[in-house]
Amino acid sequence: MRVLVVEDERLLADAIGDGLRKQALAVDVAYDGDAALERLTVNDYDVVVLDRDLPKVSGDEVCRTLVQSGIETRVLMLTAAAAVRERVAGLGIGADDYLTKPFAFAELAARVLALGRRARPAAPPVLERAGIHLDPHRRTVSRDGGPVELSKKEFAVLAELLLGDGGVVSAEQLLEKAWDEHIDPFTGVVRFTIMMLRRKLGDPPVIETVPGVGYLIR
Repeated sequence: MRVLVVEDERLLADAIGDGLRKQALAVDVAYDGDAALERLTVNDYDVVVLDRDLPKVSGDEVCRTLVQSGIETRVLMLTAAAAVRERVAGLGIGADDYLTKPFAFAELAARVLALGRRARPAAPPVLERAGIHLDPHRRTVSRDGGPVELSKKEFAVLAELLLGDGGVVSAEQLLEKAWDEHIDPFTGVVRFTIMMLRRKLGDPPVIETVPGVGYLIR
């Protein structure tokens, strides 16, 4: 899952970004509405965590632009205004969820994950294929009943491959969903992560390479 955090309080924005990355999410951060709109035209996001009170372009305007574009990105709006009318107004603009400051990070993370599930076609609560059992909620992986310990990026890549449901998933798709915008698209990080996954998942190999196209798990 890829998330954009838009918050002008830099310490808060960076803290949210770091916390979500620990949930194995790919996270980009913008500190004003202008930068948010620029990133939204370049990258595909599952969820935007959007402060309502932003410099340059307001969070309301960012939300309206996103909704009018027809993109399926989900919006979690943040605000210091706790009045019911403010929450109603935010939802009326097109936000999918609303969270007032101050908030508990655990609640924000849970809401982001829930919105991310809504941003994609419904997936089963547990992903299974070729003897692999991946539980996104407990963040556990096993193969043929034996536990497999994975890094956050390995977990994210494996989840994307399983969500491919036997189809080919390109390296570009894996970069888009498992890494943030700072990753060099010409790096060998995808190949390295696939190599580590193959090693940890053991024999017989289950991740196939389709030359020039991508990877799949049959």
